[in-house]
Amino acid sequence: MDPNTGAGPDGDGTPVGRRLVLGMLGLGAGAMAAAPWLQGRLETALGAVADKDPTGVTGLLPNGGGFRYYSVTSSVPHKDDGSYRLTVDGLVDKPGAYRLADLRALPQTRLVRDVQCVTGWRVPETPFEGVRLSALLDAAGVRRGAKAVRFTCFDGAYSESLTLEQARRPDVLVTLKLRDKPLGHSHGGPVRLYVAPMYFYKSAKWLSGITVTDEVRPGYWEERGYDVDAWVGRSNGRDDDPTA
Repeated sequence: MDPNTGAGPDGDGTPVGRRLVLGMLGLGAGAMAAAPWLQGRLETALGAVADKDPTGVTGLLPNGGGFRYYSVTSSVPHKDDGSYRLTVDGLVDKPGAYRLADLRALPQTRLVRDVQCVTGWRVPETPFEGVRLSALLDAAGVRRGAKAVRFTCFDGAYSESLTLEQARRPDVLVTLKLRDKPLGHSHGGPVRLYVAPMYFYKSAKWLSGITVTDEVRPGYWEERGYDVDAWVGRSNGRDDDPTA
């Protein structure tokens, strides 16, 4: 998980009305059995509401798409083709930065896996598509002595880490698409990390930095008690079915 508050895109933090939140609660529960088009509309609506909800209540809503909307900050800036950059640095020979167009031009990998949150909710058979993290590491030229990769996010607060061996797995992506559509802001777009076999808090949203390091540095939730190695069903005291 990565928990969400949500001021609006301009950071005004305008509260969501109580009536709207209660209505969304009822609608969220009802839409679980509704037609797919209604579920999609509900998920879009909840994403917009979450962006203006400083209470975090929307993170509890059972929306039709199955996801919850989480952030650890009161607002997250929006990035687009003109403003987004993903830096790759640290213990590498060729540090650099990628624009969205650069990432889209690289070979893409599509994975369909279940998403499992450490808090219990699960979204089955979810397609993610993007660039294998290993390809970006290879392009940067990882130096001898490197042991881990640290990830930072443009929300200004969230971070994550993987060992270098974990980061090179073929099921770890720098993701540009979710469900065959460009990754939306509420889902961590325009670019997020996706670590298929681990609990979803490892899949850092709003990805902005990849730094190769000489040791694993605990991320935001690891500093608050979550396991650093987050294999689904084999960590955090949970026995969920594996996702990959």
